[in-house]
Amino acid sequence: MVFRSPIFRKLLASAFLLIAVTLLVLDFHLTRYTAAREEQNVKQRLEAEARILGPEMAQVPRAQLEDWAHQASQRADARITIIDPNGVALADSHHDPETMENHATRPEIADAYRNGMGSSLRHSATINQDLCYTALRVNYQGEPGYILRLAVPMGSVEGPIAAVRWQILEASIYAALVALVLGYFFSQSFTRRTARLLAFAEGLVGAHSSQAPLPTDDDELGTLGRSLGTAAVQLRTLVDQLSVESARREAILASMVEGVLAVDGNLRITFANASFARAVGAEMPIPAGLTVVELVRAPELREVLTRVLTTGESVKRRMELLATERVFEVQAAPLTSGAARGAIAILHDITDLERLERVRRDFVANVSHELRTPLTAIRGYTETLLEGALEDKENNRRFLEIIKSHSLRLNNIASDLLTLSELEGGRSRSEPEPISLRGAVESALRTVESEARLRGVILVCGAIEDAQVLGDRLQIEQALVNLLDNAVKFNRPSGEVRLEVARAGDDRVRITLTDTGIGIPHDDLPRIFERFYRVDKARSRDVGGTGLGLSIVKHMVERMNGTISVESQLGKGSTFTLLLPAVVHVEIPEHSQKV
Repeated sequence: MVFRSPIFRKLLASAFLLIAVTLLVLDFHLTRYTAAREEQNVKQRLEAEARILGPEMAQVPRAQLEDWAHQASQRADARITIIDPNGVALADSHHDPETMENHATRPEIADAYRNGMGSSLRHSATINQDLCYTALRVNYQGEPGYILRLAVPMGSVEGPIAAVRWQILEASIYAALVALVLGYFFSQSFTRRTARLLAFAEGLVGAHSSQAPLPTDDDELGTLGRSLGTAAVQLRTLVDQLSVESARREAILASMVEGVLAVDGNLRITFANASFARAVGAEMPIPAGLTVVELVRAPELREVLTRVLTTGESVKRRMELLATERVFEVQAAPLTSGAARGAIAILHDITDLERLERVRRDFVANVSHELRTPLTAIRGYTETLLEGALEDKENNRRFLEIIKSHSLRLNNIASDLLTLSELEGGRSRSEPEPISLRGAVESALRTVESEARLRGVILVCGAIEDAQVLGDRLQIEQALVNLLDNAVKFNRPSGEVRLEVARAGDDRVRITLTDTGIGIPHDDLPRIFERFYRVDKARSRDVGGTGLGLSIVKHMVERMNGTISVESQLGKGSTFTLLLPAVVHVEIPEHSQKV
């Protein structure tokens, strides 16, 4: 519909407004002209009537003035008032002269006193009407200064004015209809041509838009259409090239593992890919125009970008973002586009490399430290034996036992390292199979039973549900033995170690091992599963620990898609909790026994 076009509505409304204003102005001036003509005609008529009635009034006795005023009013079809030289009303055809005010100050009376004739248009307070007055100075019975005043209501003037106004209105309506019809067709033609130009302009950038025909008239719109047609081919080629380049850039940047951030000269973000959003812990899409400070609290990143914008040189720096606790290597470079300045930063996540490097350094240091002590002892006692202590029957056997003890320690370390290597490499000695936790628990308890008896520690087997898990039986038993062995070795005399197995819901099994030992300091809890990490290093070596047991347990549990956690209070004991996925649900009544 053409009426939906805003420009059509504006053109039609403008035409209607112009016509309406023109007709209103014409009506106003014609009405004023007609009113002035009618008022002039009324004044002329009243003056003529006054000049006729004036000589007649001069001959009427004073006592008959009132009757004569009524008769003259009917003949002249006007109100008649007779006023003496002092302004006192002597007679009036429409009102009692005794109640009328002094008329000497009335405009038409004052003019008549001065000039012999006066007129005015005003409201009469006496009869409460708008009247047209005409006053004539006459000589009454030989005495000058008397006034004969005639007045007619303005309604007699408004009647012809209203008739003229209706004629003007009727002519205006016809003229407006003709003008609106012409304006409608002109606006419709203009709107259609404008719509073709608009459709053509939209087709320049829309890849699938239909190319609308251009206006070919010899006017401004036709010239504009030809200019658009000339620029269309070049513009479409340029848009296609920019679209291809933009799509290629977006695909490359979006698929990059590295985070990419582009900012303008005021450090406001102009582009950021999903990898950068993940790096700083933000949600996509990142709004354009947001400042770097508003997005992430990283003073070092802001400093790098500021330096690039200031110096115009590339900057490379390693930094840690506290928002995600990740380490990045940031490469920033200036980004210029015409007069606009900006910077682009690429964040390469090296957190895993940093962690692996730290683990490697710690591992080398720990292995070196763990191997140095037994190797030094073996070498020392061996040299002692070779230098003559071999013949010392009182000490040679003790020296050999010490060498054997340290050799066993080296063998245990090597064995544990080999186990860790197998677990981390994903190698397994056998295929996973359903394993009864009751059997694994009983086997582990029997393994540490003698050690617990020697140290005076009580093993308590609490509620055990005979659930099944999928894994390697030897690995499960070894994990339980490692945990039980630590709970026994780091316990107090007459202490207790309690082991329970129960359903945890969601098809999982919870294994809980609680001891009443020395406990673990709160600061050491996050690191107890690291290789070679010991809470009490002196006591750990005294009881023969390698520092690899809990690390092995963690790897074994994770291989079975489980988790391990620990809670501990210093001096009160520790609780290790293993959560493993269950294979079979078997309900066994709870029982408690002491081993």
